[in-house]
Amino acid sequence: MSVHARVVPLVKAHAFGNDFLLATSAGIAGHSDLAELTRRACDRHRGIGADGLMVVEDTPAGARTRLFNADGGEAELSGNGVRCAAAWIADRRSIRAGEWIEIDTAAGLRRLQLLESNRVRHTLKADMGQPSSLRRETLTAAGETVDAVVLNMGNPQCVVLGPATESRLHSIGAALAVHPAFPAGTNVELATVETPGRVRILIWERGVGPTESSGTGSCAAAVAAAFAGGASRSVEVIAPGGAQHVDWTDDAVWLTGWAELIATVQWIAP
Repeated sequence: MSVHARVVPLVKAHAFGNDFLLATSAGIAGHSDLAELTRRACDRHRGIGADGLMVVEDTPAGARTRLFNADGGEAELSGNGVRCAAAWIADRRSIRAGEWIEIDTAAGLRRLQLLESNRVRHTLKADMGQPSSLRRETLTAAGETVDAVVLNMGNPQCVVLGPATESRLHSIGAALAVHPAFPAGTNVELATVETPGRVRILIWERGVGPTESSGTGSCAAAVAAAFAGGASRSVEVIAPGGAQHVDWTDDAVWLTGWAELIATVQWIAP
């Protein structure tokens, strides 16, 4: 091992294939450039590999977090990320079904209820708050004019209702993610309303690219589908990594799904 290398303890977790590295401040002490640390750790060929890195600090009710996307950019919130953090807490603290865990994020507090657990897979229901700035916009991306539903689910979201294909994701999705209409960038979902109770999505995540799943993206797609696509306010949202359930009530958007703890890692960070 190089004299300059440090061993960084990490936990890897995923929710429907949307994977994260979890660390504590003590574990990354001495690394002042967290953006660069994230880029190296999340590299799928030269690091551990993940869609993002989350710094998780315990609080009496749960944890306080900071989230970095794979490109090193700091993000406000990840629905799947907070579930992964909650799963880690549930495992370490032996949380029981029915109990609540509070995860503080840059977008505010998110409360999650543990529904069931087998020490590897933890199923949780999360209060993701209410959407804000919900509106329709006509945008031009990749040479195509699209009718988009734009909103904020604690982070920026742009949903395009209609055919969801890989080719459209890599053209329209990639272009919308960095569209001038979104100075800070946006997450993009291509969403097909298959039935009033089922929506199928593909995701282009800001700072990452295509992802297997997205918690906030599933919420945004469900809201957009109910707002402008004829869907119910209680839907199954199917991403490449699997299906999550979203309920849009008068109180909140509720996201239900699981997270799995994959490994504990001693990463030799250069």
